[in-house]
Amino acid sequence: MTEVLDPFAAATSVRSLGDGTFVAHLHPDWAVGERPHGGYLLALMARALGDVTGLAPLSISAQFLRPPRVGPVLVRTEVLKAGKTVTAARAQLEQSGQVCVDATVTLGKVPESEPEWSDLPDMPVNPPSTAIDLAATEARKYFALARVCDMRLDASTADFLNGGIGEPRLRLWAKPREAQPDLLFGLVAGDLTVPVTLNLGRFGWAPTVQLTALLRAQPANGWLRMVVDCRAVHGQWFDEDVMVIDSVGRLICQARQLALSP
Repeated sequence: MTEVLDPFAAATSVRSLGDGTFVAHLHPDWAVGERPHGGYLLALMARALGDVTGLAPLSISAQFLRPPRVGPVLVRTEVLKAGKTVTAARAQLEQSGQVCVDATVTLGKVPESEPEWSDLPDMPVNPPSTAIDLAATEARKYFALARVCDMRLDASTADFLNGGIGEPRLRLWAKPREAQPDLLFGLVAGDLTVPVTLNLGRFGWAPTVQLTALLRAQPANGWLRMVVDCRAVHGQWFDEDVMVIDSVGRLICQARQLALSP
């Protein structure tokens, strides 16, 4: 009997060529126009490394060199050092002979026990009735992945939707459609937010140049809460910090990126 993959697992599936190299197809539902989403690309690369090592990603640091397009890609993997607790590896995503994303990944076993200490923001487990559905007609233009992700935006942080100017900080809830979140979707959630610079009146494409993410725990079923902050918008550059918290209050992912502002 053929195993039926959930849509996210299917979209991030890879096929081994037997020498540490994998082929994959970048899915159009995970693209902004013709450019596949950055967090989605990292999840696909992490899945390839998981197949090679049998381990889960604990951290990933990626350089986005050029945007690939929807369609076939090659993922090359290399184990840099295999250890009892930590394995270091590298993955490169190529298209048409050019490296598009170059990532260094730390792999191991994700903790299963409850944290002994944590200091996380207070945010409702489920989106309130006032939260804005980013698949709705008015808001859909700001979120291209509505077919595959259910995303809700805290209305009190969405100044840009009313033509206002506010602080570059957002609060959101997200989960995959037709599935429950897993560790790799938690990685995607670290890059899933709409740009915080929308609240500064800067609209348009905001490409990620470098992203570093830490994966802390397997998420429980339900909504993932995303707390998004920015420390400085300086010239054409801005930073974006995303904290992803699951439905039982566990820290799932911490992501920081440097991006270009529209």
